[in-house]
Formats: sequence, C-alpha cells, structure tokens
Amino acid sequence: MIDPFTAFAAVKSAVSAGKELVNVTKQIGEFFDGVDDLRAAHERKKSSLFSGSDENAMETFVNLQRAKDAEEELRQIVIATRGFSAWGELQAIRVQARKDRKAKALAEKKRKQKMMERFIIYGGSIAIVAIMLGMTVVIILAKQGRI
Repeated sequence: MIDPFTAFAAVKSAVSAGKELVNVTKQIGEFFDGVDDLRAAHERKKSSLFSGSDENAMETFVNLQRAKDAEEELRQIVIATRGFSAWGELQAIRVQARKDRKAKALAEKKRKQKMMERFIIYGGSIAIVAIMLGMTVVIILAKQGRI
C-alpha cells in the first residue's frame, strides 16, 4: 500500500519550494491511490466478521481521518495555485483512474477464471482419456490371459 502521508509531504514540500503542481503529478497520484487504499482497508476492517480487535479498526479510522485532513489541505493548495476548476478537473481524473483500475482488476479476475476453467476442462479431459486407456489396456490384457 502506498503511504499517502509521505506522498502528501512530498507534494507540500515541492509546492513550498516553488515548484508547479504539474511537476508533482506522480506524488499527487500516489497520494490519491494511498487514500483510496486507506478507505478500502477501513471498510474491510469495519465489515469483517473476524475483526475482533477494536484497536485495528480504530487505527484505520484515525488514518482515514488524517488522510481526509490531508486531502482537504491538498484541495486548498490546488485551489490557491491553480484555481477551483483545477480541483474539479483533478477529481474527475481521480474518478476515471479509479474506474480504470477497477476495470483492469475485473479483466484480470476474468482472465484468471478463464484460465482455471481451461485447466479444469483440459485436465479433466486428459484424466478421463488416461483412465479409459488404462481400462482398455487392462481389458485387452485380461482377454489375452496375461492378468
């Protein structure tokens, strides 16, 4: 998981040093990916039947709150340096990236499922043919009196 706080610190220090936001797009992307990962981790902890540890759920909650604060601070930086419309564009890019990631993960899951189906079909077919051949050999040998 990407640490969003490290990525945010890099963005913040670059902007403080006078760099343009376009020069830190990688770090902004890493920040958003990290925040999305934190949200997903928190949702998994919150909805898990086996999450008996309130401490872990509290930790993900606190990290998520810190990430929301950092996201708000990034929003203020973007609006101050590039204007409100830039924040909207950045959010649209973020949504599209999330959709692309989901589609890629779904395609990978389907590919793996297809491979497993092929393995089962071809493996099962080979096993059936091998059993039939073995039985044929046994029958032939039995008729010849060798068994």
